[in-house]
Amino acid sequence: MSDALEAAKQDFKIKVLMVDDQGMVCEAVRRMLADEPGIEFHSMTEPTKAIESALHIQPTVILQDLVMPDVDGLTLVKFYRAKPELKDVPIIVLSSKEEPETKKKAFELGANDYMVKLPDKLEVIARIRYHSTGYIRLLERNAAQAALQAELDEAARYVQSLFPAKHEDDIVKTDWVFISSTDLAGDTFGYHWLDDDHFAIYLLDVCGHGVGAALHSVSAINVMRAMSLPGVDFHDPGAVLGGLNEAFDMEKHNDMYFTMWYGVYNKQTREMVYSSGGHPASVLVRDGANLQRLATPGMIIGGMPGLSFMTETVKIEPGDKLYVFSDGVYEVDYKDGSGMMTDDEFAIELDKPAPSEKSKVDHMVDWVREAQGRDAFEDDYSLVEIIFK
Repeated sequence: MSDALEAAKQDFKIKVLMVDDQGMVCEAVRRMLADEPGIEFHSMTEPTKAIESALHIQPTVILQDLVMPDVDGLTLVKFYRAKPELKDVPIIVLSSKEEPETKKKAFELGANDYMVKLPDKLEVIARIRYHSTGYIRLLERNAAQAALQAELDEAARYVQSLFPAKHEDDIVKTDWVFISSTDLAGDTFGYHWLDDDHFAIYLLDVCGHGVGAALHSVSAINVMRAMSLPGVDFHDPGAVLGGLNEAFDMEKHNDMYFTMWYGVYNKQTREMVYSSGGHPASVLVRDGANLQRLATPGMIIGGMPGLSFMTETVKIEPGDKLYVFSDGVYEVDYKDGSGMMTDDEFAIELDKPAPSEKSKVDHMVDWVREAQGRDAFEDDYSLVEIIFK
């Protein structure tokens, strides 16, 4: 078990807080519980200090008298429920009368049970244990969920630590934006110099979301970063995709597959060779010219062993901008109900100048959010910009 989950295991004990201005009644309940193992009893005869005591004691059940001076029991029930720390603590209301209207109000304000005081000892103990057990189970679930969330957050930080730093030199300038649709994402990307002359750019999108997709994407991106495909020349995009297709055969990887775009820019020839496997076309934007869609026909990576992947070449001019992205950036429903955005519509917006106060990648996030009418995305949003100098 992980350290976080181990830390979440707590020995919760039953704690009773009784709030009643009559000390004799509190003493009677204390005696009822005195011989009961695993029950810790506290009482409060000053109702104005009830909230403070409850916050300090953190009871697993509150026995609340209704008729008291200064502040009545129904008001305290309402106050308990207004406190985040006490909103789920079971409350058993104590009253000297069986009044349907009073019961109705108590339950409307958040009471969990109602007893006419003082009932038989066996009944008091049974109700205290019943309500406390349910509340302790809730605390245990919340602790376990918090521990699991901490684990997911740590994993998400690790995945994002693999993303490249934004980079600028005499040859290229990079920028990117990544927004995960879940705790752990299936998108990942990178770029790096293969040698003094060749700059590699790649983005992959694993099917699905969550832990499985994230683990698969981490495995693939680490292969790319380490260039650890035996016998594969990483200057050849088609060979790289072919090597990945063999290494990540979906039949050997729990039916997981991914799409990918991979390109290599040669600064000497100003040419970029590229290949794609089931991935959206990248967009090359050039001032004063029509945008170009860069993709090659090719199946998903891992879908079928023995496939070959084509490589194509494009000439790069100074000032050209390359945009590589996953389908999560444009597969959104328009807020007016007119349907789903297309990759062509997204590409057209890429070709337009961004507002002067924003980067292009940030503008595209805002533009898509405005189009869909909400901030959250159904799929991971990954967009990489490479500006060639």
